Amino acid sequence: MHGLFKWSSKWWPGVIPLAVFWGLAAWTSTTAVEGDVAARSNAALKDSVLDKRRISVDGRDVTFAANAFSEEGRLSAVASVEAVPGVRLVNDETRLVPEAKPFVWSAERDVVRVTLGGSAPLPSSKGKLMEAAKAGLGGVEVVDQMGLARGAPPRFDAVALLLLDQISKLKDGKITLTDNKINLAGMARDLGGREAVAAALKNLPDGYSVAANDIKAPPYIFQAYKDPVALTLTLTGYVPDNNVHAALVAAAGRKFFSEKVVDNLKASVGAPSGFAAAVVPALGALSRLSTGTLVVSDREVKLSGDALYDAAAGQIRGGLGKDFPQGWQYKAEISVKPASAPVDATVCQQLFADTLTKGRIRFESGKADIVPDSAGLLDRLIETAMRCPTTNIEIAGHTDSDGEEAANQALSEKRAQAVMDYLVRAGLPASRFTPIGYGSTQPVAANDGEDGKAQNRRIEFVVK
Repeated sequence: MHGLFKWSSKWWPGVIPLAVFWGLAAWTSTTAVEGDVAARSNAALKDSVLDKRRISVDGRDVTFAANAFSEEGRLSAVASVEAVPGVRLVNDETRLVPEAKPFVWSAERDVVRVTLGGSAPLPSSKGKLMEAAKAGLGGVEVVDQMGLARGAPPRFDAVALLLLDQISKLKDGKITLTDNKINLAGMARDLGGREAVAAALKNLPDGYSVAANDIKAPPYIFQAYKDPVALTLTLTGYVPDNNVHAALVAAAGRKFFSEKVVDNLKASVGAPSGFAAAVVPALGALSRLSTGTLVVSDREVKLSGDALYDAAAGQIRGGLGKDFPQGWQYKAEISVKPASAPVDATVCQQLFADTLTKGRIRFESGKADIVPDSAGLLDRLIETAMRCPTTNIEIAGHTDSDGEEAANQALSEKRAQAVMDYLVRAGLPASRFTPIGYGSTQPVAANDGEDGKAQNRRIEFVVK
């Protein structure tokens, strides 16, 4: 017995390293197998559509967890792992992502960011939408609040990308897709944005429809500013089309006899009905002011500034909306320019001459009816007459040589009388004025051309 113990004590120390070696070899072999099984399993799932995929290996047993987006996809993924060489058992912990009923996706824009919310059907869908939002919104912050859910309508990606493109046309607002119904609300970024969104939504795939489109257009603004120092009329804002554009600039040229028209107008859709019919008379009212601003916002007209005399202020306030189309609103904030210093007869005559050199009092063809375009010019003549209250003034009417002399004589007298009546209605005493008609007897240009005839058809103020 003693010998046996003695022999055992000699070989036992050698067994310990051998056991350690065997254990180490077994552990190393198991680790290698598990790593190989894990790698093969992940490779088998390379093209699977899954979310939150996780694989753990215990020997040759695999625990597989993931969120799948269809039952077919889930079963296919499990089968792919089960078919991996070396896998003995698959512990299936996969599950289907929840189904959204209804399936809702949204894009919302405020002043600083765009937020994508609701559900997307696949991680790749989320990625596409986020990438498109960042690329198409010019550096605007994009926030992803989208979850993942089953139940998306067919062609979801294409429709969501189309709707996301409409968000870029909004200053603020929200677009919501609920199954295959679309709701839109908000304010368009530019004039025409509302129409552009509506046009784009005509390209929706079959089965999709717009349940509500409450996109509003920004105010349709037209502005005109009369500057008496620079002698300019500056037009800014929008007009419906090139024809209206040309008509308004031409009207301004007739009504503002001494101002240079600075045209900064742009054509854009979205004008309210009756736009030109309201703007033309509003420009006429502005032409009667010494300095003033006209702002047309949708169907509202605001006129502010200084009239040249008290009666003009009352006439402008009372007559501003008279010729506007139905449904238009107006507001007149008219004060009266401080009276200019009195002048003597010589200066008075020079002021009349200078004014009538810049513009002519116009009448209806062959008649003594003063056209509304002459209101601004007449107000300036009235202001001059008020500056020389002690003078008497002859109002002389002249015609061209067309027609019979007797008819021309009568027409010139009637036109001179019409101008005097206008001045008297402004508050000037009738006793200061004498209307006289000269027919075609005092031409200032040859009557053999239209330009000469136009110069001869005139009213003159002669200080006595």
